[in-house]
Amino acid sequence: MRVHVGEGATTEEASAIASALAEHLAVDVEVVAGDGEEPTATATAPEPDYPVDDGERPGEREQRLREEIADILQGGPQKYKDRLPDQGKLFVRDRLNLWFGDADGDPGDALTFEDGRFANFDEWHPDSPDGDDYDESDRIPADGLITGAAEFEGRDMHVMANDFTVKAGSMAAKGVEKFLRMQQRALKNGKPVLYLMDSSGGRIDQQTGFFANREGIGKYYYNHSMLSGRVPQICVLYGPCIAGAAYTPVFADFTIMVEGMSAMAIASPRMVQMVTGEEIEMDELGGPAVHAKYSGSADLVADDEEHARELVAQLVSYLPDVAGEDPPRADPTPPALDPRGTDAVIPDEPNRAYDVTDLLDRVVDADSVFELKPEYGKEIVTAFARIDGRPVGIVANQPAQRSGAIFPDAAEKAAEFVWTCDAYEIPLLYLCDTPGFMAGSSVEKDAILEKGKKFIYATSSATVPQQTVVVRKAYGAGIYAMGGPAYEPESVIGLPSGEIGIMGPEAAINAVYANELADIDDEEARAEREQELREEYRRDIDIHRMASEVVIDEVVEPSRLREELVNRFDFYADIEKSVPDKKHGTIL
Repeated sequence: MRVHVGEGATTEEASAIASALAEHLAVDVEVVAGDGEEPTATATAPEPDYPVDDGERPGEREQRLREEIADILQGGPQKYKDRLPDQGKLFVRDRLNLWFGDADGDPGDALTFEDGRFANFDEWHPDSPDGDDYDESDRIPADGLITGAAEFEGRDMHVMANDFTVKAGSMAAKGVEKFLRMQQRALKNGKPVLYLMDSSGGRIDQQTGFFANREGIGKYYYNHSMLSGRVPQICVLYGPCIAGAAYTPVFADFTIMVEGMSAMAIASPRMVQMVTGEEIEMDELGGPAVHAKYSGSADLVADDEEHARELVAQLVSYLPDVAGEDPPRADPTPPALDPRGTDAVIPDEPNRAYDVTDLLDRVVDADSVFELKPEYGKEIVTAFARIDGRPVGIVANQPAQRSGAIFPDAAEKAAEFVWTCDAYEIPLLYLCDTPGFMAGSSVEKDAILEKGKKFIYATSSATVPQQTVVVRKAYGAGIYAMGGPAYEPESVIGLPSGEIGIMGPEAAINAVYANELADIDDEEARAEREQELREEYRRDIDIHRMASEVVIDEVVEPSRLREELVNRFDFYADIEKSVPDKKHGTIL
Protein backbone atom coordinates (compact mmCIF):
# COMPACT_ATOMS: atom_id res chain seq x y z
CA MET A 1 0.00 0.00 0.00
CA ARG A 2 1.06 3.61 -0.57
CA VAL A 3 0.71 6.29 2.11
CA HIS A 4 1.22 10.02 1.61
CA VAL A 5 2.61 12.23 4.40
CA GLY A 6 3.50 15.92 4.60
CA GLU A 7 6.41 17.12 2.52
CA GLY A 8 8.21 18.18 5.68
CA ALA A 9 8.61 14.59 6.86
CA THR A 10 12.21 13.45 7.17
CA THR A 11 13.50 10.13 5.84
CA GLU A 12 13.72 8.82 9.40
CA GLU A 13 10.12 9.80 10.12
CA ALA A 14 8.91 8.25 6.86
CA SER A 15 10.80 5.03 7.67
CA ALA A 16 9.25 4.87 11.15
CA ILE A 17 5.76 5.31 9.70
CA ALA A 18 6.39 2.67 7.02
CA SER A 19 7.74 0.14 9.53
CA ALA A 20 4.89 0.70 11.98
CA LEU A 21 2.19 0.33 9.34
CA ALA A 22 3.83 -2.75 7.81
CA GLU A 23 4.06 -4.35 11.24
CA HIS A 24 0.47 -3.53 12.17
CA LEU A 25 -1.23 -4.17 8.84
CA ALA A 26 0.99 -7.02 7.63
CA VAL A 27 1.32 -5.44 4.18
CA ASP A 28 4.21 -3.95 2.23
CA VAL A 29 4.17 -0.16 2.62
CA GLU A 30 5.50 2.74 0.57
CA VAL A 31 5.56 6.19 2.20
CA VAL A 32 5.64 9.20 -0.13
CA ALA A 33 6.45 12.66 1.23
CA GLY A 34 4.55 15.57 -0.28
CA ASP A 35 3.34 15.41 -3.88
CA GLY A 36 6.22 13.29 -5.16
CA GLU A 37 5.88 10.01 -7.01
CA GLU A 38 8.90 8.14 -5.68
CA PRO A 39 8.62 6.63 -2.18
CA THR A 40 10.68 8.26 0.57
CA ALA A 41 10.74 5.02 2.54
CA THR A 42 9.49 1.46 2.20
CA ALA A 43 8.90 -1.45 4.55
CA THR A 44 8.15 -5.11 3.94
CA ALA A 45 5.46 -6.94 5.84
CA PRO A 46 7.00 -9.19 8.50
CA GLU A 47 6.59 -12.91 8.26
CA PRO A 48 4.23 -14.30 10.93
CA ASP A 49 5.77 -16.26 13.78
CA TYR A 50 3.36 -19.15 13.28
CA PRO A 51 3.15 -21.61 10.36
CA VAL A 52 0.78 -20.67 7.52
CA ASP A 53 0.34 -21.74 3.96
CA ASP A 54 -0.64 -19.50 1.11
CA GLY A 55 -4.26 -20.43 1.42
CA GLU A 56 -4.39 -19.12 4.99
CA ARG A 57 -2.89 -15.71 4.29
CA PRO A 58 -5.17 -12.66 4.38
CA GLY A 59 -7.27 -12.33 1.27
CA GLU A 60 -8.14 -9.28 -0.78
CA ARG A 61 -11.02 -8.26 1.51
CA GLU A 62 -8.80 -8.17 4.57
CA GLN A 63 -6.02 -6.40 2.71
CA ARG A 64 -8.51 -3.79 1.54
CA LEU A 65 -9.84 -3.35 5.08
CA ARG A 66 -6.32 -2.86 6.39
CA GLU A 67 -5.69 -0.18 3.81
CA GLU A 68 -8.95 1.56 4.71
CA ILE A 69 -8.02 1.54 8.41
CA ALA A 70 -4.57 2.90 7.62
CA ASP A 71 -6.20 5.73 5.69
CA ILE A 72 -8.56 6.53 8.58
CA LEU A 73 -5.63 6.65 10.99
CA GLN A 74 -4.08 9.45 8.92
CA GLY A 75 -6.77 11.85 10.17
CA GLY A 76 -8.07 14.89 8.34
CA PRO A 77 -6.63 16.81 5.40
CA GLN A 78 -2.83 16.97 5.39
CA LYS A 79 -2.79 20.77 5.34
CA TYR A 80 -4.40 20.81 8.78
CA LYS A 81 -1.95 18.26 10.15
CA ASP A 82 0.89 20.42 8.87
CA ARG A 83 -0.37 23.33 10.99
CA LEU A 84 -0.35 21.44 14.29
CA PRO A 85 3.37 21.97 15.13
CA ASP A 86 2.92 25.73 14.80
CA GLN A 87 0.00 25.44 17.22
CA GLY A 88 2.22 23.56 19.67
CA LYS A 89 0.02 20.48 19.66
CA LEU A 90 0.23 16.85 18.63
CA PHE A 91 -1.84 15.08 16.01
CA VAL A 92 -4.53 13.20 17.94
CA ARG A 93 -3.17 9.73 17.10
CA ASP A 94 0.28 10.77 18.31
CA ARG A 95 -1.39 12.15 21.44
CA LEU A 96 -3.01 8.78 22.08
CA ASN A 97 0.40 7.15 21.69
CA LEU A 98 1.83 9.59 24.23
CA TRP A 99 -0.90 8.68 26.71
CA PHE A 100 -1.36 4.98 26.17
CA GLY A 101 1.18 3.53 23.80
CA ASP A 102 4.69 3.61 22.51
CA ALA A 103 5.56 7.04 21.12
CA ASP A 104 7.42 5.28 18.28
CA GLY A 105 4.76 2.64 17.76
CA ASP A 106 1.79 2.16 15.48
CA PRO A 107 -0.89 4.85 15.98
CA GLY A 108 -3.55 2.17 15.73
CA ASP A 109 -2.30 0.23 18.74
CA ALA A 110 -2.45 2.87 21.48
CA LEU A 111 -6.04 2.08 22.45
CA THR A 112 -7.17 -1.30 23.75
CA PHE A 113 -9.94 -1.02 21.20
CA GLU A 114 -11.68 1.74 19.25
CA ASP A 115 -15.38 2.22 18.50
CA GLY A 116 -16.88 3.93 15.48
CA ARG A 117 -13.65 4.16 13.52
CA PHE A 118 -15.63 3.95 10.26
CA ALA A 119 -18.10 6.69 11.20
CA ASN A 120 -19.05 8.70 8.08
CA PHE A 121 -16.88 6.44 5.93
CA ASP A 122 -19.44 6.48 3.10
CA GLU A 123 -19.40 10.27 2.97
CA TRP A 124 -15.72 10.82 2.34
CA HIS A 125 -13.64 7.76 1.51
CA PRO A 126 -12.79 7.23 -2.19
CA ASP A 127 -13.45 3.47 -1.90
CA SER A 128 -16.92 3.96 -0.44
CA PRO A 129 -20.06 3.67 -2.62
CA ASP A 130 -20.37 7.47 -2.61
CA GLY A 131 -16.68 8.17 -3.08
CA ASP A 132 -16.66 9.03 -6.81
CA ASP A 133 -16.33 12.75 -6.12
CA TYR A 134 -13.60 12.35 -3.51
CA ASP A 135 -11.74 15.47 -2.55
CA GLU A 136 -8.93 15.41 0.03
CA SER A 137 -10.38 18.50 1.69
CA ASP A 138 -13.59 16.56 2.44
CA ARG A 139 -11.87 14.01 4.69
CA ILE A 140 -13.80 13.46 7.93
CA PRO A 141 -12.45 10.13 9.23
CA ALA A 142 -14.15 8.86 12.39
CA ASP A 143 -16.27 12.04 12.17
CA GLY A 144 -13.43 13.81 13.98
CA LEU A 145 -14.04 12.03 17.30
CA ILE A 146 -12.18 8.99 18.61
CA THR A 147 -13.75 6.84 21.32
CA GLY A 148 -12.65 3.59 22.85
CA ALA A 149 -10.84 2.09 25.80
CA ALA A 150 -7.25 2.18 26.99
CA GLU A 151 -4.99 1.15 29.83
CA PHE A 152 -3.51 4.10 31.70
CA GLU A 153 -1.10 3.64 34.59
CA GLY A 154 -2.42 0.11 35.07
CA ARG A 155 -6.06 1.28 35.06
CA ASP A 156 -8.73 0.63 32.44
CA MET A 157 -10.42 3.79 31.18
CA HIS A 158 -12.95 4.98 28.66
CA VAL A 159 -11.33 7.50 26.32
CA MET A 160 -12.63 10.25 24.05
CA ALA A 161 -10.38 12.45 21.90
CA ASN A 162 -11.19 15.10 19.30
CA ASP A 163 -9.27 15.13 16.02
CA PHE A 164 -8.56 18.81 15.37
CA THR A 165 -7.58 18.08 11.77
CA VAL A 166 -11.22 17.20 11.04
CA LYS A 167 -13.18 20.44 10.92
CA ALA A 168 -11.37 21.81 13.99
CA GLY A 169 -12.55 18.93 16.16
CA SER A 170 -16.17 20.03 15.77
CA MET A 171 -19.05 17.78 16.74
CA ALA A 172 -21.68 16.35 14.40
CA ALA A 173 -24.20 13.52 14.36
CA LYS A 174 -21.97 10.45 14.18
CA GLY A 175 -19.38 11.76 16.60
CA VAL A 176 -22.12 12.74 19.06
CA GLU A 177 -23.55 9.23 18.88
CA LYS A 178 -20.12 7.75 19.63
CA PHE A 179 -19.65 10.11 22.56
CA LEU A 180 -23.03 9.20 24.05
CA ARG A 181 -22.42 5.47 23.70
CA MET A 182 -19.12 5.78 25.54
CA GLN A 183 -20.74 7.68 28.42
CA GLN A 184 -23.64 5.23 28.68
CA ARG A 185 -21.26 2.28 28.76
CA ALA A 186 -19.21 3.99 31.49
CA LEU A 187 -22.39 4.25 33.58
CA LYS A 188 -22.88 0.50 33.25
CA ASN A 189 -19.35 -0.82 33.77
CA GLY A 190 -18.02 1.69 36.30
CA LYS A 191 -14.67 2.68 34.83
CA PRO A 192 -13.22 6.22 34.75
CA VAL A 193 -13.65 8.46 31.72
CA LEU A 194 -10.87 10.55 30.18
CA TYR A 195 -11.85 13.36 27.81
CA LEU A 196 -9.04 14.73 25.62
CA MET A 197 -10.84 17.82 24.35
CA ASP A 198 -9.87 19.87 21.32
CA SER A 199 -13.12 21.04 19.81
CA SER A 200 -14.53 24.21 18.31
CA GLY A 201 -18.07 23.12 19.23
CA GLY A 202 -20.99 21.85 17.17
CA ARG A 203 -20.98 22.00 13.37
CA ILE A 204 -23.49 24.77 12.84
CA ASP A 205 -24.05 23.90 9.20
CA GLN A 206 -24.86 20.27 10.10
CA GLN A 207 -26.86 20.74 13.30
CA THR A 208 -29.95 18.91 12.05
CA GLY A 209 -29.95 15.46 13.57
CA PHE A 210 -27.74 16.07 16.61
CA PHE A 211 -28.37 19.40 18.33
CA ALA A 212 -31.90 19.29 19.72
CA ASN A 213 -32.57 15.55 19.48
CA ARG A 214 -33.32 13.41 22.51
CA GLU A 215 -30.09 11.56 21.76
CA GLY A 216 -28.23 14.62 20.58
CA ILE A 217 -25.52 16.82 22.00
CA GLY A 218 -27.70 17.97 24.87
CA LYS A 219 -27.59 14.40 26.17
CA TYR A 220 -23.84 14.86 26.79
CA TYR A 221 -24.56 16.96 29.82
CA TYR A 222 -27.35 14.74 31.06
CA ASN A 223 -24.90 11.84 30.95
CA HIS A 224 -22.18 13.95 32.58
CA SER A 225 -24.62 14.61 35.40
CA MET A 226 -25.48 10.92 35.76
CA LEU A 227 -21.79 9.97 35.72
CA SER A 228 -20.94 12.64 38.31
CA GLY A 229 -20.01 10.87 41.52
CA ARG A 230 -20.37 7.49 39.81
CA VAL A 231 -16.94 7.31 38.13
CA PRO A 232 -14.13 9.88 37.98
CA GLN A 233 -14.39 12.11 34.91
CA ILE A 234 -11.13 13.80 33.94
CA CYS A 235 -10.84 16.34 31.13
CA VAL A 236 -7.69 17.71 29.50
CA LEU A 237 -8.08 20.72 27.18
CA TYR A 238 -5.81 21.03 24.17
CA GLY A 239 -7.43 23.82 22.24
CA PRO A 240 -10.12 26.50 22.20
CA CYS A 241 -13.26 24.69 23.35
CA ILE A 242 -16.23 26.90 22.59
CA ALA A 243 -19.94 26.85 23.47
CA GLY A 244 -21.21 23.26 23.84
CA ALA A 245 -17.68 21.88 23.84
CA ALA A 246 -16.85 24.02 26.88
CA TYR A 247 -19.40 22.26 29.06
CA THR A 248 -17.59 18.92 29.10
CA PRO A 249 -14.59 20.34 30.98
CA VAL A 250 -16.76 22.13 33.53
CA PHE A 251 -18.92 19.05 34.09
CA ALA A 252 -15.84 16.87 34.64
CA ASP A 253 -14.65 16.19 38.18
CA PHE A 254 -11.18 17.43 37.27
CA THR A 255 -10.11 19.76 34.46
CA ILE A 256 -6.56 20.41 33.26
CA MET A 257 -5.74 23.14 30.76
CA VAL A 258 -2.51 23.29 28.76
CA GLU A 259 -0.60 26.56 28.73
CA GLY A 260 -0.37 28.30 25.39
CA MET A 261 -3.07 26.29 23.64
CA SER A 262 -6.12 25.73 25.89
CA ALA A 263 -9.15 27.95 26.22
CA MET A 264 -12.84 27.54 26.97
CA ALA A 265 -15.67 30.03 26.75
CA ILE A 266 -19.40 30.18 26.24
CA ALA A 267 -18.83 32.00 22.96
CA SER A 268 -15.93 32.78 20.63
CA PRO A 269 -14.28 36.22 20.55
CA ARG A 270 -16.03 36.88 17.24
CA MET A 271 -19.42 36.08 18.77
CA VAL A 272 -18.62 38.13 21.87
CA GLN A 273 -17.83 41.14 19.70
CA MET A 274 -21.02 40.68 17.71
CA VAL A 275 -23.20 40.42 20.84
CA THR A 276 -21.51 42.88 23.19
CA GLY A 277 -19.15 44.95 21.06
CA GLU A 278 -16.20 43.84 23.21
CA GLU A 279 -12.99 43.13 21.33
CA ILE A 280 -10.98 40.46 23.10
CA GLU A 281 -8.47 37.72 22.33
CA MET A 282 -9.26 34.07 23.06
CA ASP A 283 -6.63 33.72 25.77
CA GLU A 284 -7.89 36.80 27.58
CA LEU A 285 -11.48 35.63 27.23
CA GLY A 286 -11.05 32.07 28.46
CA GLY A 287 -7.42 31.04 28.67
CA PRO A 288 -5.75 29.13 31.52
CA ALA A 289 -5.13 32.23 33.65
CA VAL A 290 -8.81 33.16 33.51
CA HIS A 291 -10.06 29.77 34.65
CA ALA A 292 -7.26 28.88 37.06
CA LYS A 293 -7.28 32.22 38.93
CA TYR A 294 -10.71 33.77 38.51
CA SER A 295 -13.48 31.35 37.56
CA GLY A 296 -12.09 28.28 39.33
CA SER A 297 -13.13 26.09 36.39
CA ALA A 298 -9.60 24.72 35.87
CA ASP A 299 -8.09 22.54 38.58
CA LEU A 300 -4.58 22.60 37.13
CA VAL A 301 -2.58 24.14 34.29
CA ALA A 302 -0.01 21.98 32.49
CA ASP A 303 3.13 23.35 30.85
CA ASP A 304 2.74 21.15 27.76
CA GLU A 305 1.22 17.89 26.53
CA GLU A 306 3.70 15.67 28.38
CA HIS A 307 3.13 17.57 31.63
CA ALA A 308 -0.64 17.14 31.27
CA ARG A 309 -0.19 13.39 31.15
CA GLU A 310 2.06 13.47 34.23
CA LEU A 311 -0.54 15.44 36.18
CA VAL A 312 -3.32 13.00 35.33
CA ALA A 313 -1.08 10.07 36.25
CA GLN A 314 -0.60 11.62 39.70
CA LEU A 315 -4.28 12.44 40.04
CA VAL A 316 -5.62 8.96 39.32
CA SER A 317 -3.32 7.46 41.95
CA TYR A 318 -5.67 8.94 44.59
CA LEU A 319 -8.94 7.89 42.96
CA PRO A 320 -10.92 4.65 42.84
CA ASP A 321 -12.36 3.37 39.57
CA VAL A 322 -15.94 3.72 40.74
CA ALA A 323 -17.93 5.10 43.66
CA GLY A 324 -18.11 2.68 46.58
CA GLU A 325 -14.59 1.32 46.11
CA ASP A 326 -11.75 2.30 48.41
CA PRO A 327 -9.15 4.56 46.81
CA PRO A 328 -5.81 2.85 46.12
CA ARG A 329 -3.25 2.81 48.94
CA ALA A 330 0.47 3.29 48.39
CA ASP A 331 3.50 2.16 50.32
CA PRO A 332 3.91 4.36 53.40
CA THR A 333 6.74 6.88 53.41
CA PRO A 334 7.91 9.19 56.19
CA PRO A 335 7.14 12.91 55.87
CA ALA A 336 9.50 15.23 54.04
CA LEU A 337 10.42 17.03 57.26
CA ASP A 338 10.83 15.84 60.83
CA PRO A 339 7.50 15.84 62.74
CA ARG A 340 9.41 16.94 65.82
CA GLY A 341 9.63 20.40 64.27
CA THR A 342 5.85 20.80 63.99
CA ASP A 343 5.48 23.08 67.01
CA ALA A 344 8.11 25.48 65.66
CA VAL A 345 6.09 25.98 62.46
CA ILE A 346 3.08 27.46 64.27
CA PRO A 347 3.64 30.98 65.65
CA ASP A 348 2.64 31.81 69.22
CA GLU A 349 0.80 34.93 68.05
CA PRO A 350 -2.65 34.12 66.58
CA ASN A 351 -2.37 36.82 63.93
CA ARG A 352 1.12 36.08 62.67
CA ALA A 353 1.27 34.50 59.21
CA TYR A 354 2.88 31.20 58.29
CA ASP A 355 2.61 28.83 55.35
CA VAL A 356 0.38 25.82 56.09
CA THR A 357 2.33 23.73 53.57
CA ASP A 358 5.21 23.81 56.08
CA LEU A 359 2.86 22.02 58.46
CA LEU A 360 1.83 19.51 55.79
CA ASP A 361 5.47 18.66 55.15
CA ARG A 362 5.63 17.32 58.72
CA VAL A 363 2.31 15.48 58.70
CA VAL A 364 1.80 13.75 55.34
CA ASP A 365 3.95 11.29 53.40
CA ALA A 366 6.81 12.91 51.50
CA ASP A 367 6.05 14.07 47.96
CA SER A 368 2.39 13.10 48.28
CA VAL A 369 0.72 16.54 48.32
CA PHE A 370 -1.24 17.09 45.09
CA GLU A 371 -2.87 20.50 45.31
CA LEU A 372 -5.90 21.41 43.20
CA LYS A 373 -6.88 24.95 42.18
CA PRO A 374 -3.75 26.45 43.80
CA GLU A 375 -4.34 29.88 42.21
CA TYR A 376 -8.04 30.12 43.08
CA GLY A 377 -9.33 30.89 46.57
CA LYS A 378 -5.82 30.86 47.96
CA GLU A 379 -7.02 31.33 51.56
CA ILE A 380 -7.82 27.61 51.61
CA VAL A 381 -5.57 24.79 50.41
CA THR A 382 -7.40 21.83 48.87
CA ALA A 383 -5.13 18.89 48.12
CA PHE A 384 -4.90 15.14 47.96
CA ALA A 385 -2.12 13.62 50.03
CA ARG A 386 -1.23 10.37 51.79
CA ILE A 387 -0.84 9.65 55.45
CA ASP A 388 0.95 6.34 56.00
CA GLY A 389 0.06 5.44 52.41
CA ARG A 390 -3.66 6.19 52.82
CA PRO A 391 -5.13 8.80 50.43
CA VAL A 392 -6.79 11.71 52.21
CA GLY A 393 -8.37 14.95 51.06
CA ILE A 394 -6.94 17.96 52.89
CA VAL A 395 -8.88 21.16 53.53
CA ALA A 396 -6.49 23.58 55.24
CA ASN A 397 -6.81 27.28 55.98
CA GLN A 398 -3.81 29.19 54.65
CA PRO A 399 -2.71 31.91 57.12
CA ALA A 400 -0.13 33.12 54.58
CA GLN A 401 -3.05 34.40 52.47
CA ARG A 402 -5.15 37.16 54.11
CA SER A 403 -4.78 35.49 57.52
CA GLY A 404 -6.69 32.44 56.31
CA ALA A 405 -10.04 34.26 56.32
CA ILE A 406 -12.62 32.42 54.23
CA PHE A 407 -13.54 34.44 51.13
CA PRO A 408 -16.37 33.44 48.74
CA ASP A 409 -14.18 31.77 46.13
CA ALA A 410 -12.29 29.82 48.81
CA ALA A 411 -15.58 28.64 50.32
CA GLU A 412 -16.85 27.47 46.94
CA LYS A 413 -13.57 25.73 46.12
CA ALA A 414 -13.57 23.91 49.47
CA ALA A 415 -17.22 22.87 49.13
CA GLU A 416 -16.63 21.31 45.72
CA PHE A 417 -13.51 19.52 46.93
CA VAL A 418 -15.23 18.08 50.01
CA TRP A 419 -18.14 16.94 47.82
CA THR A 420 -15.76 15.22 45.40
CA CYS A 421 -13.79 13.48 48.15
CA ASP A 422 -17.01 12.22 49.69
CA ALA A 423 -18.22 10.87 46.33
CA TYR A 424 -15.07 8.78 45.87
CA GLU A 425 -14.59 7.53 49.44
CA ILE A 426 -11.54 9.68 50.19
CA PRO A 427 -11.26 10.48 53.94
CA LEU A 428 -11.07 14.15 54.90
CA LEU A 429 -8.58 16.01 57.06
CA TYR A 430 -9.46 19.55 58.11
CA LEU A 431 -6.65 21.79 59.41
CA CYS A 432 -8.39 24.77 60.97
CA ASP A 433 -6.64 28.11 61.43
CA THR A 434 -9.04 30.85 60.39
CA PRO A 435 -10.55 34.07 61.78
CA GLY A 436 -13.79 32.96 60.07
CA PHE A 437 -15.73 34.07 57.03
CA MET A 438 -14.70 37.43 55.64
CA ALA A 439 -16.98 40.42 56.22
CA GLY A 440 -17.63 43.50 54.10
CA SER A 441 -19.70 44.83 51.24
CA SER A 442 -17.54 43.34 48.50
CA VAL A 443 -17.85 39.76 49.81
CA GLU A 444 -21.56 40.21 50.38
CA LYS A 445 -21.92 41.15 46.71
CA ASP A 446 -19.89 38.06 45.87
CA ALA A 447 -22.35 35.87 47.82
CA ILE A 448 -20.30 35.02 50.91
CA LEU A 449 -23.43 33.72 52.65
CA GLU A 450 -24.50 31.56 49.72
CA LYS A 451 -21.05 30.14 49.08
CA GLY A 452 -20.35 29.73 52.78
CA LYS A 453 -23.60 27.82 53.06
CA LYS A 454 -22.41 25.39 50.38
CA PHE A 455 -19.17 24.80 52.27
CA ILE A 456 -21.02 24.07 55.50
CA TYR A 457 -23.51 21.87 53.63
CA ALA A 458 -20.76 19.80 52.02
CA THR A 459 -19.05 19.28 55.38
CA SER A 460 -22.37 18.36 56.99
CA SER A 461 -23.29 15.84 54.31
CA ALA A 462 -19.98 14.03 53.90
CA THR A 463 -20.05 10.45 55.17
CA VAL A 464 -16.37 9.55 54.72
CA PRO A 465 -14.13 9.36 57.80
CA GLN A 466 -13.21 12.88 58.93
CA GLN A 467 -10.56 14.19 61.29
CA THR A 468 -10.40 17.84 62.36
CA VAL A 469 -7.35 19.54 63.85
CA VAL A 470 -7.67 22.94 65.54
CA VAL A 471 -4.23 24.22 64.66
CA ARG A 472 -4.62 27.76 65.97
CA LYS A 473 -7.58 30.11 65.35
CA ALA A 474 -11.05 28.59 65.01
CA TYR A 475 -13.26 31.66 65.13
CA GLY A 476 -16.85 32.27 64.13
CA ALA A 477 -18.58 30.06 61.59
CA GLY A 478 -15.16 29.10 60.29
CA ILE A 479 -15.07 26.20 62.77
CA TYR A 480 -18.43 25.04 61.43
CA ALA A 481 -17.29 24.82 57.81
CA MET A 482 -13.96 23.33 58.88
CA GLY A 483 -15.49 20.23 60.42
CA GLY A 484 -15.97 21.43 64.00
CA PRO A 485 -17.44 19.36 66.85
CA ALA A 486 -21.06 19.93 65.81
CA TYR A 487 -20.41 18.35 62.40
CA GLU A 488 -19.77 14.86 63.72
CA PRO A 489 -16.21 14.25 62.59
CA GLU A 490 -14.67 11.10 63.99
CA SER A 491 -12.35 13.26 66.09
CA VAL A 492 -11.65 16.89 66.85
CA ILE A 493 -8.15 17.27 68.22
CA GLY A 494 -6.35 20.45 69.14
CA LEU A 495 -2.76 21.59 69.22
CA PRO A 496 -1.69 23.66 72.26
CA SER A 497 -1.86 26.77 70.07
CA GLY A 498 -5.57 26.24 69.38
CA GLU A 499 -8.46 28.57 70.24
CA ILE A 500 -12.21 28.21 69.58
CA GLY A 501 -14.51 31.18 69.94
CA ILE A 502 -17.18 33.35 68.36
CA MET A 503 -14.45 35.82 67.45
CA GLY A 504 -10.89 36.73 68.31
CA PRO A 505 -9.98 38.70 71.46
CA GLU A 506 -9.52 42.06 69.74
CA ALA A 507 -12.89 41.94 68.03
CA ALA A 508 -14.63 40.61 71.15
CA ILE A 509 -13.29 43.36 73.41
CA ASN A 510 -14.29 45.99 70.90
CA ALA A 511 -17.78 44.48 70.58
CA VAL A 512 -18.49 43.98 74.30
CA TYR A 513 -16.35 46.38 76.28
CA ALA A 514 -16.00 49.41 74.04
CA ASN A 515 -18.14 51.63 76.25
CA GLU A 516 -16.47 50.50 79.47
CA LEU A 517 -13.02 51.20 78.08
CA ALA A 518 -14.11 54.56 76.67
CA ASP A 519 -15.17 55.67 80.16
CA ILE A 520 -11.62 55.18 81.52
CA ASP A 521 -9.93 58.54 81.12
CA ASP A 522 -6.45 57.47 82.16
CA GLU A 523 -4.71 56.04 79.09
CA GLU A 524 -2.42 53.74 81.07
CA ALA A 525 -5.30 52.41 83.16
CA ARG A 526 -7.38 51.85 80.02
CA ALA A 527 -4.56 49.89 78.41
CA GLU A 528 -4.13 47.80 81.56
CA ARG A 529 -7.86 47.03 81.73
CA GLU A 530 -7.89 46.15 78.04
CA GLN A 531 -5.05 43.68 78.56
CA GLU A 532 -6.89 42.09 81.50
CA LEU A 533 -10.01 41.65 79.39
CA ARG A 534 -7.97 40.21 76.54
CA GLU A 535 -6.36 37.62 78.81
CA GLU A 536 -9.70 36.70 80.40
CA TYR A 537 -11.25 36.20 76.98
CA ARG A 538 -8.31 34.19 75.75
CA ARG A 539 -8.62 31.84 78.73
CA ASP A 540 -12.26 31.26 77.78
CA ILE A 541 -11.42 30.21 74.23
CA ASP A 542 -8.15 28.39 74.95
CA ILE A 543 -7.91 24.82 73.69
CA HIS A 544 -7.35 23.55 77.23
CA ARG A 545 -10.71 25.01 78.28
CA MET A 546 -12.30 23.33 75.27
CA ALA A 547 -10.72 20.01 76.27
CA SER A 548 -11.73 20.50 79.89
CA GLU A 549 -15.34 20.93 78.80
CA VAL A 550 -14.97 17.97 76.38
CA VAL A 551 -15.78 20.20 73.42
CA ILE A 552 -12.83 18.57 71.69
CA ASP A 553 -11.53 15.04 72.09
CA GLU A 554 -7.88 15.59 72.88
CA VAL A 555 -5.01 18.05 72.99
CA VAL A 556 -2.09 16.54 71.09
CA GLU A 557 1.60 17.27 71.18
CA PRO A 558 2.46 18.84 67.79
CA SER A 559 5.37 16.45 67.32
CA ARG A 560 2.89 13.53 67.61
CA LEU A 561 0.24 14.96 65.27
CA ARG A 562 1.16 12.70 62.36
CA GLU A 563 1.20 9.60 64.55
CA GLU A 564 -2.14 10.58 66.05
CA LEU A 565 -3.71 11.01 62.61
CA VAL A 566 -2.31 7.70 61.37
CA ASN A 567 -3.89 5.92 64.33
CA ARG A 568 -7.24 7.68 64.05
CA PHE A 569 -7.62 7.24 60.29
CA ASP A 570 -6.74 3.55 60.68
CA PHE A 571 -9.18 3.03 63.52
CA TYR A 572 -12.12 4.74 61.80
CA ALA A 573 -11.42 3.47 58.28
CA ASP A 574 -14.58 1.32 58.18
CA ILE A 575 -16.95 3.58 60.07
CA GLU A 576 -20.55 3.60 58.86
CA LYS A 577 -22.18 7.01 58.49
CA SER A 578 -25.35 8.10 56.78
CA VAL A 579 -27.57 11.07 56.07
CA PRO A 580 -31.34 11.17 56.65
CA ASP A 581 -33.47 9.22 54.21
CA LYS A 582 -34.53 11.77 51.60
CA LYS A 583 -34.37 12.31 47.87
CA HIS A 584 -31.67 14.98 48.12
CA GLY A 585 -30.95 18.26 49.82
CA THR A 586 -31.86 21.61 48.29
CA ILE A 587 -28.49 23.30 48.76
CA LEU A 588 -26.22 23.18 45.70
